[in-house]
Amino acid sequence: MRNVGVRSRTLAVWWRVLRLAWPIMAEQTTRTLMRTVDILVTAAFSPAAIAAIGLADLYARLPLRIGLGLGGGAIALSSQDTGAGATRTRDEAITQAIAIGALAGIPFVILGFLLSDVAIEILGAESDVVRYGSLYLMIIMATAPARHVGLIAARALQGTGDTVTPMVVNVIANLANVSGSVVLGLGLLGAPRLEIVGVGIATAVANVFTAVVLIVVIASPYRQGSFVRPTDGVITKQLVAVSTPRVAEGLVATAIEFPFNALLLALGTEVNAGYQVGRRVYQQITSPLGRGYNVAASIVIGQSLGAGEPAKARFEGWAIAGLGLATVGVIGLALAWFAPEFVAIFDPDDPETVDHAITFAVAYGLGAPLLVSYIVIAGALQGAGETTIPFLARVSGLFLFYLCFSYIAAIELGLGAVGVAIGIVCYFGWSLGVVAVGFRYSDWAGKAARMMAERGSAGD
Repeated sequence: MRNVGVRSRTLAVWWRVLRLAWPIMAEQTTRTLMRTVDILVTAAFSPAAIAAIGLADLYARLPLRIGLGLGGGAIALSSQDTGAGATRTRDEAITQAIAIGALAGIPFVILGFLLSDVAIEILGAESDVVRYGSLYLMIIMATAPARHVGLIAARALQGTGDTVTPMVVNVIANLANVSGSVVLGLGLLGAPRLEIVGVGIATAVANVFTAVVLIVVIASPYRQGSFVRPTDGVITKQLVAVSTPRVAEGLVATAIEFPFNALLLALGTEVNAGYQVGRRVYQQITSPLGRGYNVAASIVIGQSLGAGEPAKARFEGWAIAGLGLATVGVIGLALAWFAPEFVAIFDPDDPETVDHAITFAVAYGLGAPLLVSYIVIAGALQGAGETTIPFLARVSGLFLFYLCFSYIAAIELGLGAVGVAIGIVCYFGWSLGVVAVGFRYSDWAGKAARMMAERGSAGD
């Protein structure tokens, strides 16, 4: 009878998560489709164009990481306060997170206009890669504040339980981005053939559209959440405290990508291009599901803690991890098995690039069960406002395995791309182990309760 009770509770959690997660999955499917189309369009130009957009994206991930970090703080506080019925503190947290995000995007605008060519050249790229990458990076960085606002506003709404509105806005923006990349990049329908510049313009326009519409939605009286005059320093302190490890995690991850990509370039431009394609295959197929589970876990655990039910929150975290294994884990293994067929969709012209792309697609597929479990448990901890443990898990895994082990295996042991692929899988396994121990033994539920008491959520 006890097993029946556990099974029914697990299925109830799965159903709730799927109802919350499917809009996020749909949104992320179109977002990853957008990036996939970018690779497909640039593949029509040259391997140098593929490498250029991959290297430029290393820098473009900086505003992404900051936006996701601040969004993590917004979703933690908004989900907890929604569960507690504390609308005052929820609305102030939303307002402050968006304002901080907009201001934090300004330095990236300056970076894009002044240092884009130096940023690509310093990675040791060839002249064609530098030319393509600097143009793309300058255009993307111009809309960094809008990118921050769009990410944070979407997370804030999701924390209230509204995952549909951000989906609708982002799907429209992403599909317009896809269309713009194809039309402007390839010069279709009478448009000029702008190649990588056209791809960048399409992305920039989509970023601005998303930010403006979501701001209008939050300001309207038709959704939970609204803008208020920010006055509460406690909420500012908590947003910074929760967001800082998330931002730092993302920035360190991006920083490590630079020597990692330099390692790939040292192995050859074809290895770097193959990595971009192989990772894109994985991200297009499984990333939307993983991101959906991550955000849903934050919402569910945050709202349960806000309602004063820590035992329920703990059960939900493990149950969502099981759902990730049953879906993303299985799909990832299928990806590894059929890697050549999936890579062929991208139709790279260079046979060596194809071989390396298959190697990396297999690695990401085999590591999918580990990665999705990490993503879910990290999302559960984030919902509690505990972002330090995921930070330690990811940063240590990136340094020890993704970078150092990959270098030793690829260069010192002479395994090349295969050594890097092994390092990627080991990184996933290590990160999962750290967050699983943290979720099992740390006082994340108590931390959430203390934070809510400090900002007065229970009294609203």
